[in-house]
Amino acid sequence: MARVLIVGAGLTGSLCAALLRRETSGPLYLTVWDKAGDAGGRMTTASSPHNSQCTADLGAQYITCTPHYAKKHQSFYDELFAHGILKPLTSPIEGMVMKEGDCNFVAPQGVSSIIKHYLKESGAEVYFKQCVTQINLRNDKWEVSRETGCPKQFDLVVLTMPVPQILQLHGDITNLISECQRQQLETVSYSSRYALGLFYEAGTKIDVPWAGQYITSNPCVRFVSIDNKKRNIESSEIGPSLVIHTTVPFGVTYLEHKIEDVQELIFQQLENILPGLPQPIATKYQKWRYSQVTNAAANCPGQMTLHLKPFLVCGGDGFTQSNFDGCITSALCVLEALKNYF
Repeated sequence: MARVLIVGAGLTGSLCAALLRRETSGPLYLTVWDKAGDAGGRMTTASSPHNSQCTADLGAQYITCTPHYAKKHQSFYDELFAHGILKPLTSPIEGMVMKEGDCNFVAPQGVSSIIKHYLKESGAEVYFKQCVTQINLRNDKWEVSRETGCPKQFDLVVLTMPVPQILQLHGDITNLISECQRQQLETVSYSSRYALGLFYEAGTKIDVPWAGQYITSNPCVRFVSIDNKKRNIESSEIGPSLVIHTTVPFGVTYLEHKIEDVQELIFQQLENILPGLPQPIATKYQKWRYSQVTNAAANCPGQMTLHLKPFLVCGGDGFTQSNFDGCITSALCVLEALKNYF
């Protein structure tokens, strides 16, 4: 039985797991490790500690599909619609730039429900708080070490974490990446930003005419969303939730500052945008060191194969483009590369 490890429980990793399970006829041991405490990667959904049904998307807010990908990836969209995981975005988002033919979709149960759907489909064993530190070659297998727990051996490893984290790995992998590949990987760059989720008591009113708004005149805040309203979920039993995304320049400037200081600055600017906001009963903050890909790896069609026997391959939006369809493209390219193995 082939033992397969996928590192990263974001969109590319979860979809790779689901596609591998669907396309592989033989027995397969499939496991997914992620260093975070839950699935989602940059499509993460946080819950209020007071009510798990009060949620906020701290990463991707909605999915934009172009006419090209509506055709190319139709089966993926159809599947998510059939399960009620995606629905058309019908709530007003002020300042959204729309191109002709584009469609926008939201996830009613939160954007991480997409990832959870694929992980469930894959039947993989999923382990969180597993930070991979080393990858070594041992008797034609990959021995993968993590911060806690003993090393494990696999026949095949797929790395889907942000590219800088791949370059930080120790062990034999450092010598297996060719000079040409290393140069390609080192050119991959990301924007950085903060996200803040605010959770309110049931019955709280946030009286604005929009569900989301792009802010162009603020040095700190770029986007604000009334998250339940964005997803068309308004309930007397569940309080509203608010999401704030900072600008990239703010994120870069304050990347290494204390979170308390950053949070204070965001709240100060939020008061200018939405004066008199009620006090939230809970807050959740997220630092996106690797928010969106600003420069993808050149000449890499969706994946980069680092070693053939045993197989070691990298995927993710760092090899395509930083959106939903970019991750689908990468997962399909990883699967194509793995066909030679199976």
